[in-house]
This record gives sequence, C-alpha cells and structure tokens, in this order.
Amino acid sequence: MRIYILLFLSCFLMSCEGKKTNTIKSKKSNPPPITKEAIPKKKEPNFLLNDANVMEFFLDYDQKHKEDRVRITTDFGTIDVKLFEATKFHRSNFIYLTKKQYFNDTQFYRVIQNFVIQGGNSDDRKTLIKRRKIGKYLLPNDYDKGFKHDRGMLSMPSKNIENPYKKASPFEFFIVQQQGGAHHLDGDYTIFGKVIRGMDVVDTIAAVATDATDWPLQNVFIRKIEILK
Repeated sequence: MRIYILLFLSCFLMSCEGKKTNTIKSKKSNPPPITKEAIPKKKEPNFLLNDANVMEFFLDYDQKHKEDRVRITTDFGTIDVKLFEATKFHRSNFIYLTKKQYFNDTQFYRVIQNFVIQGGNSDDRKTLIKRRKIGKYLLPNDYDKGFKHDRGMLSMPSKNIENPYKKASPFEFFIVQQQGGAHHLDGDYTIFGKVIRGMDVVDTIAAVATDATDWPLQNVFIRKIEILK
C-alpha cells in the first residue's frame, strides 16, 4: 500500500513539473529601435537677382507665372491694376515682387497733383533690407509696345544715376494721375499696366499735402499688394 502511495506522489510531482515547464515562457526583450542621428541640412545660399541673371530668370518666370491682375491696398482704399503681357519682363518682375511681399508697407513717397503718384519705396530701413534680400538689378526699357502715358497707366521709373540707357528701377512704379495723360513721358519709361478700378483713390492720394520734395506730410502707406484671381 505504501508503495502505491509513493508511486502516486511521484507521478503527481512529475506531472506538476511538466506543467510548469510548459506554461512558463521566457520573455524576449525587444531591442531598442535604431535611430539615425538627424543630419543637419545644408542651408542653400539665398538666390539674388543681378544684372547678369535677371533677364534669363524673368524669361523663365514669365512662362510659369501668368498672373496679370493685382490689388494695391492703401490707407485711402484699393486700386486694381491689370498688367500687360506685352511688357513681360516688367509684368513678371511686378508679380515676383508681389509674391515676395516686397511692396507691403512701402509708401507712395512722391506725390504730384495732376501728374503722378509714385510708390514702392519708403524711409523705413526694412525696405532697404528687403531689397538686399531680393538682389540688385535693373530692367531694360521696353517703351516701344505702343502704349502711351494716358491717365491711369502704370509705368516704371528709371534709375537716375549712372544710367545712360534709362534702365528701369524694378522696385518702384508710378501711376499717371494727370487729366489727359502725361505724354511727354512717352518713349522714356516703360508702361506695363493700367488701373481698371480705383482712380478715385489715385486722385485722393494725389491731393494730399506734400513737402518741397513732393513727399507727403503724412505717409501714404501701401499696406499690401496682392494677386487677383
């Protein structure tokens, strides 16, 4: 009888050990994920326009950016302008600067009643900094497209210093406000657009008080220029 009991206990213990070995599973620790150290990207040098690359750049830009209507928001209201495809370098330049937000917070800094209002510059150093980030260049004159300096025309002034070919200053523009036009300017400056809405705003700006240099006594800001769809 004692032998049977011992055999029973032996079998019972063996079966328990077998169950334990079957139920206990070794935990495999997952290796930590291998992460690559972030490699800092090299900063590409800022692209700057200059007299050597400007024509090729805007020739290509003209093919990809066909926008031709912009809105000038001023302290006195908005002025809508249509840009001419015929003067493609000047149109492309204006669209490029608009997308760069260059004109935002510049001013109509030269105002002559019954003549023109001229904008795109300011006495704020931020404007100079924005110009430096875009580049230093001039645009060729393109005044043989048949346009006249009629009232409402958008034209580009020339740089006055060391500029025998009257190349255009790309950061500035003027709008003819004179009744009947300012045709004595024909052949000297490139007309590249016209006002299609907001000549009343142009007239209001032209009437503000100015100092001896035609700078408004109270700054007339161009709050922004945006592209119209």
